Amino acid sequence: MTHQQKFEIRTRGRGTTEITAEVERIVRAAGVAAGVAQVFVQHTSCSLMITENADPAVRRDLETLARRWAPDADPAYHHDTEGDDDMAAHARSILAGTSVSLPVSGGELLLGTWQGIFLWEHRTGAQLRSVVVTVLG
Repeated sequence: MTHQQKFEIRTRGRGTTEITAEVERIVRAAGVAAGVAQVFVQHTSCSLMITENADPAVRRDLETLARRWAPDADPAYHHDTEGDDDMAAHARSILAGTSVSLPVSGGELLLGTWQGIFLWEHRTGAQLRSVVVTVLG
């Protein structure tokens, strides 16, 4: 059995937005007892990640690390068509990834106690993002 659903999320700009509840809702609606949920974002300047959902300092620290990995407005960049954050956003997306896969059991995601699914926006301005959830069971 395969179930696929797309949803959109508006970000506030650079930072993380938890999408766990929406993915869980889609997984429950799929009616799959056991399988895999694959979550994919259809963009090249944001990422998906599974990380700590209890302490927001973790996500703030990840943003600090990302600024070191891929700083905005680096004079070595050639691609800056959409502004100083353009190439940095693409690089951060590649480093963090655009999809996550999670096990499903009993119709529920098997996330750990402190795990959440987050869209990590790498652009400085607000964006509308499309996320595809595919449940296989």
